[in-house]
Amino acid sequence: MGIYPPSLENLIAQFSRLPGIGQKSATRVALHVLRSNRDLAEGLARSLIDVKEKIRFCSICFNLTDDDACSICRDDNRANGSVCVVEGPGDQLAIEEAGIFRGRYHVLHGVLSPLDGIGPEDLKIGKLLTRLEGEIIDEVILATNPTTAGEATASFLAKLLSDKDPRIKISRIALGVPMGGDLKYMDRMTLEHAIKTRSPITR
Repeated sequence: MGIYPPSLENLIAQFSRLPGIGQKSATRVALHVLRSNRDLAEGLARSLIDVKEKIRFCSICFNLTDDDACSICRDDNRANGSVCVVEGPGDQLAIEEAGIFRGRYHVLHGVLSPLDGIGPEDLKIGKLLTRLEGEIIDEVILATNPTTAGEATASFLAKLLSDKDPRIKISRIALGVPMGGDLKYMDRMTLEHAIKTRSPITR
């Protein structure tokens, strides 16, 4: 038997099911909801239901949206011929928040991982190839994460896209030492990319 009333115990249990939230954090959040006014609880409940009922994948880029197509795909100003391919919605959001890319996106929803049984047919790769036929695309930027699986996926896509349409420019996001980083703490892959993709210094 828990130390809290059953309804509160149930709320704590539900919060603790969320990633990154342990029992103590779940208890703290549940007690905060309990102490707050009713508006917080009702707003939270409505938001949770709205997310489950309204959020879907954009039929073009497969990013999360509550309208189809999403706002970026509907924006004619973003149709500049450049498509940035990312692993998931969080990666797309990070690039978008940086405010440095003004093209469109394509969300794969994962990376190739044969050991986990994830192949090309499990990702939105076929949909990307379909976009090449229906849109004017001049460049595809491969922005998968710098992991073994991310690199393998980028290499696979580069060959696939090149075979599909040789005229399209295929680029990979630059990888290397982050600003403020310390070389002696960098892993081998990061240093290798930093040396290989070094840039000349203009004088």
